[in-house]
Amino acid sequence: MEWVHGTPVGTAHRPPRVVVKADLLPTFSVASLISLVGLPLGWIWAQLAPPQRMRVVTRDGRLVPLTSESWHRFDGLAMFLLLGLVAGLLVGVVVWLLRARRGPVMLVGAVLGSVLGAWLAMRMGSAFAEMRFPVPESLALGAVVERAPVLESAWVLVAQPLTTAFAYGSLAAWNARDDLGRRLG
Repeated sequence: MEWVHGTPVGTAHRPPRVVVKADLLPTFSVASLISLVGLPLGWIWAQLAPPQRMRVVTRDGRLVPLTSESWHRFDGLAMFLLLGLVAGLLVGVVVWLLRARRGPVMLVGAVLGSVLGAWLAMRMGSAFAEMRFPVPESLALGAVVERAPVLESAWVLVAQPLTTAFAYGSLAAWNARDDLGRRLG
């Protein structure tokens, strides 16, 4: 038999197959753990996002933002977006470091965990912000109160999973091995 570059001539080179069954339980565990990242992420956002100062304009308590205070609506949104980008980058790199489980199954689990984590961060962040800036029970006409920051767009949920997929995909593309370095030997 004739050999060329360590491969017998006449045999087809088969790329490694994707392992699905063996990776499902670890992927579910990783996705669950990633989703729990949303709790501290929401708390951090609630501590960083600025409140919006509002003036009471009617006796029934209708609030109107003060001049230039509506800019804080964007500030809160941008802070959440940046926190999601950082969390997604860290999640993508950490999941890539799970060498024995690398592959598309783990990528899907990491992205789904990031979606759930971003949703949890948005919900819990709003709850933490409401606790930090409660609206007084009695509102006097003309009084200025601080309203908790809110996330007015659900598009911020896309930042963390997209960055996770980008980081993991970039590391996979950079890897030169067919099995993504799964084999430890």
